[in-house]
Amino acid sequence: MVNDVSRETLRHQRELGMSKPSPRFCDYEGSDYRTAFWEGQRREYEDLAERIALRKLLPPAGERIIDIGGGFGRLVDLYAEYKEIVLLDYSRTQLADAHSRLGEGNVTYVAGNLYEMPFAGRAFDTAVMVRVLHHLSDVPGALRALHHILRPGGTLVLEYANKRNLKAILRYLLRQQQHNPFSREPWEFVELNFNFHPSYVEFNLEAACFHVERQLSVSHLRVGLLKRFVPAGLLATIDGWLQQPASRLKLTPSIFLRAHTVGQDTAPIAPQIFCCPHCGSSELVPDSTALTCSDCGRRWSKAGGIYDFRQPLE
Repeated sequence: MVNDVSRETLRHQRELGMSKPSPRFCDYEGSDYRTAFWEGQRREYEDLAERIALRKLLPPAGERIIDIGGGFGRLVDLYAEYKEIVLLDYSRTQLADAHSRLGEGNVTYVAGNLYEMPFAGRAFDTAVMVRVLHHLSDVPGALRALHHILRPGGTLVLEYANKRNLKAILRYLLRQQQHNPFSREPWEFVELNFNFHPSYVEFNLEAACFHVERQLSVSHLRVGLLKRFVPAGLLATIDGWLQQPASRLKLTPSIFLRAHTVGQDTAPIAPQIFCCPHCGSSELVPDSTALTCSDCGRRWSKAGGIYDFRQPLE
């Protein structure tokens, strides 16, 4: 599905003359993603089906979990049994929305670049990334970055948009679309909106030293007519019944998986969370408005309850 919010954000960036970070990724800064895409937009079924999948895949509790591209905090309630929760997003406005609704408590809000995350190695025992991979131009680089911040034996719960879904296959066989859903390379059907072949994702996970443990096929019933006339809860319940049995076929538009990093699962997480994204030092000195790197001297803002590692302070 084409994301009108991301398209509008890209247009806004071009109008302002904003350069895109390299590798490219989609920035939701300034968008009303929560209300324009989720709330009141007939996506209750998708939300419920994804929550069912996450409950099956997430370790029920842990020390420190990170939701990458967590935006306005849609899924934070699923992490209630974790001692520390980190929301990472490049969009400060999305994080501000989350902060205003959720408060702080055991939640830390971080604005930063996925490819240059401001976190120490082994900082987390669990990472979640849902509805994010399809906005990234460098999947291998993203998975390497995820591996770095997870402890040995740590868990990654990942969702990706499946190009080899049943609808795409039928459209291709009926010559209603030109792009081959069986080809392995990613398909960028709209700027910074990618669909992936399952084998492509699995290959890159293995290359980044992840071992896939379990996969689920999700959103079997993502059909407008069904969503209009059948209660979302019933659709999601049926979807939950199908997620595991249909996982071998991988014909749904969304695939969820659980993988772990290679290594002993008794390895502890690092005691500190942050490191300087410029030089990698973990010696960051806090004051009331910033974290200052003792090695390179760069200062990273903390304002409104959000740590901002996108650009250092002047």
